[in-house]
Amino acid sequence: MNFKPVEARSASATAVPSGSTVTAEKALSFISKGWREVRSSADADLQLLKNRANSFKNLADRELENFLNSASRSPFSVPTITASATFNSAPPAEIEFVKKLQPKLSEIRRAYSSPDFKFYSKPQIKINLSAIKSAIVAEVGDDEENERETLRKWRGVMFKEKEREEGQFGEFWEPIRTLRSRLRELEQKSSSEILEGIKNSEFVEKVKSSLKSICKDPNESKEVPPLDVPELLACLVRQSSPFLDQLGISRGIADKIVESLCSKRKNQLMLRSLSDGESSIVESENINDELDLRVASVLQSTGHHYDGGFWSDFGKQDVSDKKRHVAIVTTASLPWMTGTAVNPLFRAAYLAKSAKQNVTLLVPWLCQSDQELVYPNNLTFSSPEEQESYIRSWLEERIGFKADFKISFYPGKFSKARRSIIPAGDTSRFIPSKDADIAILEEPEHLNWYHHGKRWTDKFNHVVGIVHTNYLEYIKREKNGALQAFLVKHINNWVVRAYCHKVLRLSAATQDLPKSVICNVHGVNPKFIKIGEKVAAEKERGEQTFSKGAYFLGKMVWAKGYKELIDLLAKQKRDIDGFNLDVYGNGEDAHEVQSTAKRLNLNVNFMKGRDHADDSLQGYKIFINPSVSDVLCTATAEALAMGKFVVCADHPSNDFFRAFPNCLTYKSPEDFVTKVKEAMAREPQPLTPEQRYSLSWEAATQRFMEYSELDKVLNNSGNRNNGLIKSTSMPNLNDMVDGGLAFAHYCLTGNEFLRLCSGATPGTRDYDKQHCKDLNLLPPQVENPIYGW
Repeated sequence: MNFKPVEARSASATAVPSGSTVTAEKALSFISKGWREVRSSADADLQLLKNRANSFKNLADRELENFLNSASRSPFSVPTITASATFNSAPPAEIEFVKKLQPKLSEIRRAYSSPDFKFYSKPQIKINLSAIKSAIVAEVGDDEENERETLRKWRGVMFKEKEREEGQFGEFWEPIRTLRSRLRELEQKSSSEILEGIKNSEFVEKVKSSLKSICKDPNESKEVPPLDVPELLACLVRQSSPFLDQLGISRGIADKIVESLCSKRKNQLMLRSLSDGESSIVESENINDELDLRVASVLQSTGHHYDGGFWSDFGKQDVSDKKRHVAIVTTASLPWMTGTAVNPLFRAAYLAKSAKQNVTLLVPWLCQSDQELVYPNNLTFSSPEEQESYIRSWLEERIGFKADFKISFYPGKFSKARRSIIPAGDTSRFIPSKDADIAILEEPEHLNWYHHGKRWTDKFNHVVGIVHTNYLEYIKREKNGALQAFLVKHINNWVVRAYCHKVLRLSAATQDLPKSVICNVHGVNPKFIKIGEKVAAEKERGEQTFSKGAYFLGKMVWAKGYKELIDLLAKQKRDIDGFNLDVYGNGEDAHEVQSTAKRLNLNVNFMKGRDHADDSLQGYKIFINPSVSDVLCTATAEALAMGKFVVCADHPSNDFFRAFPNCLTYKSPEDFVTKVKEAMAREPQPLTPEQRYSLSWEAATQRFMEYSELDKVLNNSGNRNNGLIKSTSMPNLNDMVDGGLAFAHYCLTGNEFLRLCSGATPGTRDYDKQHCKDLNLLPPQVENPIYGW
């Protein structure tokens, strides 16, 4: 809108009647009030512009001060800056500001780039910050002065027109509204252009990158002293412990050598103040962890990162940001009522109960012909889904809750000679790579005797083996048993060391394997604990709880304690005259066992095998278990849970049960008679709540989490200390040896002739066509078109 200037009128021309004078005064008062509001709003808008300009000025001051302070600590060169490259789209005022600033920065660049330049405690180059401030304020001040001049002009126009009539005042509100809108546009435009120029400024980005490069964490630049000769020797001795062990130098002696080598370094560090934050080996109590952290700190200070050894696989899944997954792989499945079928099933259910991790149970699938040989009562399944339904139904009847875990199948073949199931093909491939996190191998030596596939420790982040069976004890009973046991012992050491991170032995009756600890990680069916609680309640009411004598229950094969049982009863027949024993079991040696007992005229009644929780067995008071081939007899634990007496051999397999008052162990045939008579003469003691809990699967799962270090793995706290990860910080000689053993095993098991010579079941290197049909698998020739052997 265009406005014409208004000419001044003479005094005579402005004379108006008195009534018109009053009206004009009211109009002027109204206009003055409106203008005061406009002026206040304009002042506030201008003040906002000024404050934002001042904030930009302060930001520039701080950045330049930090720039100079950082420069005093670390030399660097400032890149050449030109006004055209700084703000390509900046307004003229901003270009002028950069031009005023550029000479000072050029001076810094020349000074810092000089070869004769030296840093002093105080910077010798100064920037005139007041000049920069004046430049910024001048730019803002010019804009403010122009705005004020515009306002003064509009104010003159308004007061010159105060004599107009009332109907003429309305036309001047349009210029006022135009002024306010232009002020807002000016404010938005100025602030957005300044901020956009700063954001897109190449100069600012270069300054930021320079500041990041020179303003490092002081801890990162702190020097870490290198490893000295004794520490290097200590690392070599510790990692060579397997070879020293073969030379007759025990691990204890090797640890003492390591400690003595590290003592000199430790004494030096003890004299220093620990407050300086230096990474040292005196921060931990364990000498191995101390040395690991010391080496890791040195490697970290050099920027070196060790990602794996020669045999390592770099395809492991990163599980830092997702739920953990546990895969339990076992060698048997229901309805075969054996320990490796029942116990892993309970373990999977109780691990899944916590809902902290996903759980998969991987069990063998047998073809129809093998099912008829293995499963009792002619029970067979036409599909994996049918067998899975049977397994879940059996489990839920016994645990009392719905177990949320996955059941998968891998191909297996039954070996009549070994009376066990041998995996066919690469078992590890039946766990998808996305779920390959933690593996629990039930009977790791059995699973890996003829394993020809991916290394478990390469595919999974943590592999735990659980030893169920004392194979050496069984093999010694066969022909040429001593020689076979010698070979199997070393093969077990080989495969367990190559394929496991940690090994749990249920008792000391098992072979002493590498990386192993002893712990009972098995529990009993909750049904047996409920039976024991029922028996205790009946005793409190004064009722008779047991009406029968002694019994034995187990698979009827000589190796399951029947040989020891027949020998004891035959030798002490006169001393235990009138003692009758009921035996429950089925098996391959049933006819021979019964014939021998009948020939010796023993007081033994043989009956078909049945579930230990069957009502017909609850009335017995004494459970006899003379077996010395078991690792940890599940039937013994079940009998104790039901409140019965247990008479068993003084053997490492029974160490866990010694703490129970109803467990009576014997050391000789004569002592066996004494314990039997003691059990027949008195009543067993009721179990305390603590004793019942120690037999439960809840307690077994807790022990398993602790001794397998699975709790640390799930919490990602296994090898971390002060930000250093030992397992990925340095190479490990043991890992290299284990990888070499695994590679050699893979090569040997790939040759069918060598497999057959070592006793493998024919056709177990790969699964057959029937497995492909039952499990919907592609033929092995399609899965693995090229073989190295």
